[in-house]
Amino acid sequence: MDDHGTVKGRPMAESEGGEAVFYWRPGCPFCHVLDAGLRRAGVEVTRVDIWADPRAAAEVRSITGGDETVPTVVVGGSAMVNPSTSQVVAAVREHAPHLLRATEETSGGDRGGSRSWLARLLGG
Repeated sequence: MDDHGTVKGRPMAESEGGEAVFYWRPGCPFCHVLDAGLRRAGVEVTRVDIWADPRAAAEVRSITGGDETVPTVVVGGSAMVNPSTSQVVAAVREHAPHLLRATEETSGGDRGGSRSWLARLLGG
């Protein structure tokens, strides 16, 4: 795993066992925004850099009809191209709720986890 939490050399398959796979590439501003949103929401994903993994690039091309459009996210066999954070969170809730950290569930998924912070401040 590298500094971005990306698994290199991972066999590309549909997201099995309730896994969420986040295909990205370095320098992609849309990937950065989605990644930050998923981290704030407490969603655990497997990050795969399509520039470092040719099989990942081929998987994305098969999903998008030939393009290497990222971010592409696969949850429970359902693929989303350039999804919003809320779309990924909804798919994870439906297909892989075990990937939601407790902070997301208790905070209601609010931006930045302010409820969790406030609850901790007030001893809750």
